[in-house]
Amino acid sequence: MNSASSNLTTNATAASGAVSPTAGSPAAAAAPAGSGNPAAPVASASPTFSPLYQQIKALITQSLQSGEWKPGELIPSEVELAGRFKVSQGTVRKAIDELAAENLVMRRQGKGTFVSTHHEARAHFRFLRLVPDEGVPHYPESKFLEVRRVRAPADVARLMELKSGDAVIFIKRVQYFDGVPTIVEELWLPGLIFKGLTAERLVEYKGPMYGLFETEFGTRMIRASEQIRAVCADADAAQLLNIQAGTPLLSSERVSFTYGDKPVELRRGLYLTSHHHYQNELS
Repeated sequence: MNSASSNLTTNATAASGAVSPTAGSPAAAAAPAGSGNPAAPVASASPTFSPLYQQIKALITQSLQSGEWKPGELIPSEVELAGRFKVSQGTVRKAIDELAAENLVMRRQGKGTFVSTHHEARAHFRFLRLVPDEGVPHYPESKFLEVRRVRAPADVARLMELKSGDAVIFIKRVQYFDGVPTIVEELWLPGLIFKGLTAERLVEYKGPMYGLFETEFGTRMIRASEQIRAVCADADAAQLLNIQAGTPLLSSERVSFTYGDKPVELRRGLYLTSHHHYQNELS
């Protein structure tokens, strides 16, 4: 392996943790030799292998995370990236295929590959899955009921990998489709990341909330883990949704993650499904 390939493997390991040091490598040479007792057992670790395109994917993701290429910007061509990383164009293409499948980048025919952004029209419905039974899916209007800085309850801290009592931004809102209250949501955001987020800023911003998070707080939602169950409306939800207590609702709890699998939002929602349904595409 030439020096360029050796550097690539080392850099990719730092980006993804996917490749373990092997005997004779600089990383292995830097590892402690042992406790100093000749009779001490030596731990045997099985080296893992990461395909070259996965290493390139990790390096490109590292550049996305560091902000080298901003949301909405054109990234270098496959030829340029192949030259940068000293690999074949096919290897780069395979890495970008996976990044595109994960919605981290977006290919545009005849224009190149761009960093995905929450400001794209198609991105609005990646996390909003409630669509009307009839008509075209569209984004709801929001009425914010509460926006305040609080200490994280224990269950919120656990899901967001915070310490109990850490500062979080709590948001409660009702979302309306065509003037009809349909969703009640409670959100928790890390106070350190979203310092300065106020009710006034949320109200005056007219785009999707994730677009605001991306533009003004440098935080992009990459993926989400969600749990869904059926519940009955309690008195508070019934009043906010203008329905009878006990009306069936869809309840969701979702944790959204940014680069590095870091949780940056907890969202709990109650959905009225009398004229809407939850839609998901499985592949």
